[in-house]
Amino acid sequence: MAFISTEEQVATVDVVAGNERIQAAVRVLLGELGENPDREGLIKTPERVAKALRFLTGGYEQDVDVVINDALFSVEYHEMVIVKDIDFYSLCEHHLLPFFGRCHVAYIPRDKVIGLSKLPRLVEVFSRRLQVQERLTNQIAETITAKLNPLGVAVVIEASHLCMLMRGVEKQNSKALTSAMRGVFRTDARTRTEFLNLLGFGNGDGVLRTGPERASDDGHL
Repeated sequence: MAFISTEEQVATVDVVAGNERIQAAVRVLLGELGENPDREGLIKTPERVAKALRFLTGGYEQDVDVVINDALFSVEYHEMVIVKDIDFYSLCEHHLLPFFGRCHVAYIPRDKVIGLSKLPRLVEVFSRRLQVQERLTNQIAETITAKLNPLGVAVVIEASHLCMLMRGVEKQNSKALTSAMRGVFRTDARTRTEFLNLLGFGNGDGVLRTGPERASDDGHL
C-alpha cells in the first residue's frame, strides 16, 4: 500500500472541499439563470463543471521547474530554434469564455538548449489558467528567457476569442495576434525578419503582419 504524506492528505481534502464549493456555486448560478438544477439534464452539471474547471485551470498547480525536469543540455548551437503551431486552449479571465489558437516559439541558444517537447508543455502551463492573451505571450517569453538565458526569444500567438465571436461585436472571422520579442529578436531587425518570414507573417521588413492587418513587432492588434 502506497504511503500518503500528511501534506498530500491535506491537499486532497482541500481539493474535495473546493470542488464542493464550486458545485454549490454552480447550483446557485443555474437557479439565478431561471433553470431547475434538480432536473435530469442538470443534476450532475455542477459536478461536471467543477471537474472541467479544475482541468482547464490546471496550470496553477504546475511548477515550471518540475515541467522542465532538468531537460537543459549544453550544445554548441547558436542558430534559431523554432517550435511552431503549438495548439493551446485557455479561458479569458474577463468572461470565463475560451480563447484558443496556435503559439509559435523561437529562441537562439547561448550555451544550452531545452528539450523540444518542453516548449509545448510550458505553453500549456500558462494557458491552463484564467488569462489574457497579452499576459500569456509575455509569460512564455519571460520564462524561457529566465530558464535558458538565450541570446533571444520570440513568441507569437494567434487566437480566436469566443468573447468576441459569441457575444459583444460577434465578428466571426476575427483573430488576435500578439508577440513578445526578447534579446536579439528585439534589437536585430534581420533576426526578427527571418523569424517572421519563417512563420509566414513577414514581408521582409521585420514587422508582424497577418493579411491586411498590421501589428508592431512586440505588440498586438
